[in-house]
Amino acid sequence: MAQLDLVGPRSLADPVPPSAWRDRIDAVDPVIHAFLPERGPLAADGPPLGVKDIFRVDGFETRAGSALPPEVFAGPEASVVTRLRAAGCQVVGKTVTAEFASVDPGPTRNPHDPAHTPGGSSSGSAAAVAAGMVPIALGSQTLGSVIRPAAFCGVVGFRPTHGRVPVDGMVPHSPSLDTVGWFTADVASAARVAALACPTWMPPEAAGVPVLGVPAPAYLAQAGPAARAAFQEQLDALRDAGFTVRATDFLSDVDDVVRRMRDLNRFELARTHAAWFAEYGDRYRPQTVAAIREGQAVTPDDYAAAVAWQREFRARFDDTGIDVWVTPAAPGTAPRGLGHTGHAVMSVPFSVAGAPAVCVPAGQDVAGLPWGVQLVGARGADERLLGWAAGLAATLAPPL
Repeated sequence: MAQLDLVGPRSLADPVPPSAWRDRIDAVDPVIHAFLPERGPLAADGPPLGVKDIFRVDGFETRAGSALPPEVFAGPEASVVTRLRAAGCQVVGKTVTAEFASVDPGPTRNPHDPAHTPGGSSSGSAAAVAAGMVPIALGSQTLGSVIRPAAFCGVVGFRPTHGRVPVDGMVPHSPSLDTVGWFTADVASAARVAALACPTWMPPEAAGVPVLGVPAPAYLAQAGPAARAAFQEQLDALRDAGFTVRATDFLSDVDDVVRRMRDLNRFELARTHAAWFAEYGDRYRPQTVAAIREGQAVTPDDYAAAVAWQREFRARFDDTGIDVWVTPAAPGTAPRGLGHTGHAVMSVPFSVAGAPAVCVPAGQDVAGLPWGVQLVGARGADERLLGWAAGLAATLAPPL
């Protein structure tokens, strides 16, 4: 028997009959474990959609990757799901998430090498698209949960400006940071989903050639040596293609950004789970318990200071004059093992800023694991970012 190829993302433009999607899921998911067991029907028309199991979907239970009873999370369907369904998308199943979209991972494996993590917390969604089981999968990002798994799985991941896509019907994590996102095979597909998911989406206008910015060396030092070397090659390719790339001192204070983020994020996580944790704390997994306990130790004064700092940081981000920030999407390629989903450090500052970001594939390392590049636009300029991202993606990972 021929060995099963686990990697095969498909664009929304690819004509694929419903039976082929179902056959692909049946063949691949027993290895990848991207989906929960419950399945939805597939009709003749409409692309299949995977939905991260923190979104409420009519006809499906929501458990948020946890052992809590699904009744805890019951309520109206998430409006982003309703919008996509109204446009013809068909929910084929719920995708695996780290517990409560936090840090304790599920069983999903990376299609490029099942011995490696697919990233998190939107692990199932990224892996399902990378393995060609669906052309679209919804995820979410609080810190790095779209950009990182997109990079590890070699697909496109888009996180809109914070607040542009409603988060109703989504189990919250840290409301000042939580953002809906999605995974696709290419930038064009991501833009098609954006036009459906975002109530205020406008067709992008021609915007010329963007000025690209690279954050300070202190920020880049968070990436490993191999990632920095690959990133330098990626910047060289952009310069060779005629793009202006500016080195900056933005994020020279990245250590302070990360410290403030933890106060903000952990306090809100503990507050979100206060009632649930009080009743069902014995059902929470150890890493999530540790994160909640950390949040309970953050004082209200420290949280208020973090909120004020976030407002100032967003204003500083808005004043940089850069059209698109270009950074490594993760500190390296997907780590080996399934006990940890990797680090969100390359995405943290831009998530705190609430800026739109897209991860595009950018080649592979010597072991064949994907590299990803993070492209970040101005807040509210999501349409422009995706318009530029297609050309940038073609330069970073030209067709074979």
